[in-house]
Amino acid sequence: MSSSRSPPRVSFASVTPNNLGTVRKLNSVLFPIRYSDKFYHDIVEPEVEDFCKLIYYNDIPVGTFCCRLETSGDQAKLYVMTMGVLAPYRSRGLGAQSIRHIIEAAASRSKPHIKAVYLHVQTSNDGAKTFYERHGFKEVALAENYYKKITPHDAWILEKEVVADATKAA
Repeated sequence: MSSSRSPPRVSFASVTPNNLGTVRKLNSVLFPIRYSDKFYHDIVEPEVEDFCKLIYYNDIPVGTFCCRLETSGDQAKLYVMTMGVLAPYRSRGLGAQSIRHIIEAAASRSKPHIKAVYLHVQTSNDGAKTFYERHGFKEVALAENYYKKITPHDAWILEKEVVADATKAA
């Protein structure tokens, strides 16, 4: 008897006031710091809908990513504030699919044009640094004393240039 299991379904859902509690719970498990009410207010704003998502694995919420759009004139950068997947669901390609989604969404945004995606990685988190480097991010700086309440306090700043999606530029 052969078992023909269907491949796992991975999907992304926009963060809304209705699922914000799920994001709060995931963040409390995934990250060593508590995020402010302002953080949760900001991630449901329409301008970041493409960049703040719940990650579902077979319809189970197992992760989240939240980005902030930083504009200066007609140029912008996208800052990855959080990205994480629950431990039992790691090494299943969810992080890779998430970072690809972020990069593709950034590339397709024309107003404003997003020129780069960047983030901070705590200097003790070699695994995260390696993950982002595999996806084209480069270390551009060291932020000393970036983290106030966790040690080590320093963070690498990693950045990836975004190539605009020519099909969306029309």
